[in-house]
This record gives sequence, structure tokens and C-alpha cells, in this order.
Amino acid sequence: MQSLLDLRQIEAFNLSIKKEMAKALLNMGYGHFGGCLSVTETLACLYGRYLKHDPANPLMQDRDLFVLSKGHAGPALYATLALRGFFDIEWLKTINANGTKLPSHADMNKTPGVDMTTGSLGQGISCAAGMAAGTPSTVYTIVGDGELQEGQCWEAAQFAAHHKLSNLVVFVDNNKRQLDGYIDEIQASFDIREKFASFGFNAIGVDGKNIEAICAAIETAKAETGRPTAIILDTEKGQGMPTVEAIEANHHLRLDDNLRAAIEADIAALEQKIEELK
Repeated sequence: MQSLLDLRQIEAFNLSIKKEMAKALLNMGYGHFGGCLSVTETLACLYGRYLKHDPANPLMQDRDLFVLSKGHAGPALYATLALRGFFDIEWLKTINANGTKLPSHADMNKTPGVDMTTGSLGQGISCAAGMAAGTPSTVYTIVGDGELQEGQCWEAAQFAAHHKLSNLVVFVDNNKRQLDGYIDEIQASFDIREKFASFGFNAIGVDGKNIEAICAAIETAKAETGRPTAIILDTEKGQGMPTVEAIEANHHLRLDDNLRAAIEADIAALEQKIEELK
């Protein structure tokens, strides 16, 4: 079992996830930078303190379960798992390569520590709800705000609320953008917290860049005994890396020499912050 991290250590873990994920995508020359960077704080909180897991025994029977419903953020999950010790960090250099154990979207049959294969948007939250119905362990899932345009997400929400799945915690990465542009221009989400509340969830809105706020929301979710919880994360696509944040269409980036150099500078800045936290 992994030791629990304090808030300062979780922040260092978060920055390390960003760094290792970005290095891996630099190695590929392309990737889903924006949506990976907006979930690292939440992944750091879960794997740093709350998710019951054992890297030495990834299939531990009484472990908590995690489903990355927005499967294109797989590189962020891989960096998290590598840093936590599920596999060698050198594996990150093989993301999406032929014969890799780290495909572009998470695959439970290939990667130690991945509890559910994901990729087709909308399906992950349904899988998480079904898993929560069949285990006393806590099941966590991260969905995207654009992903919530899939009707299947709301079928899963209705199922979870009806069955009072208090062991289900749904994080919504509300970074306001999807593949083709801004959510409000494509199909407005309206008030996501109110929508989950109307479905019968304990719905909480938090600053998705604030480690302490995310941890507090998870504590609230774990104390809930009669209904599932939705934690709506107010995030910025590309958060934590100024170069990526500044690019409007940052869902998926292909790197030229200038962009590569700018991201390498961001990585150096992250390394300095990590050393300061240590």
C-alpha cells in the first residue's frame, strides 16, 4: 500500500504528473495536452491520498476503482501510475507506439493499474456506475464537460441516483472546451452542478486548480451515505503550462520546433517548482 501524501506533497505530485506527461507527449511529437493538464490536480489528490490501491498488487480485491471516462486523457493517468510505482517510468516513452502497453486511450488488458478500458465518450461513467453497484469499494470517475453531451451519461446518472450509489464519485472536468471549440458555442452545458443535483446527486462545485479544495470535496463525498456525489471541477484546459493555456485550440497539438521549445521551457519551470516544494 502507498503512504498518504500531505497537501504539499500532493502539489509536488501534481506538478510531476504534468512534467512527465508533457515529456512523454514531446517524445511522441503530438498529443492531447489540453485535457490531460486539466485533470492532473484531481489525479494527484486521488492517487496521493484517497484511492485505496497497491502498485505491487494492481488487482487487489478490496481496492478502490478508477475510471477515466474521458479516455483521451490517458497520458495523464499513465504518468500518475508510473510515478506511483505501477510500472517503470520509462514506459512513458512508448505511449501510442506499436506494441506498447500504454495505448492512446486506457486499456485495462494492457496497463497495470487501469481498472476499465475507455475511449468511446459517455461509456466510462456508465461502467463506473455499474461497478459501484457491484462493489462496496469507492468508484471514482472523471468525465469531460463536452462528454456530458452524450445522453448515456445522464442515463448512468439516473441509474446511480436511483440505486443510491453513495460509493460513486463523479468528477466533471469543466474546462469549457471540447475538440472543436468552446462548449458554450457548440452546445451549452448550462449549470452542470444544478443538473446533477436535479438527478439526485450530492453535487459540489470546486476550484479544479486548488488541491486543498479538491481534497475537501472528496472528504464530503466520502461522508455521503445516501446518494452519489458529483464534483464539478472549474478548470482551464492546459492548466499549469502557460504555453498550452495560451493556445485556443489546445485539445490536441502537433509540435513544431517553436512549440516544442516553448513547452520544454514550461517543463523546466515545473521542475524548478517541484524542487522548491521538496
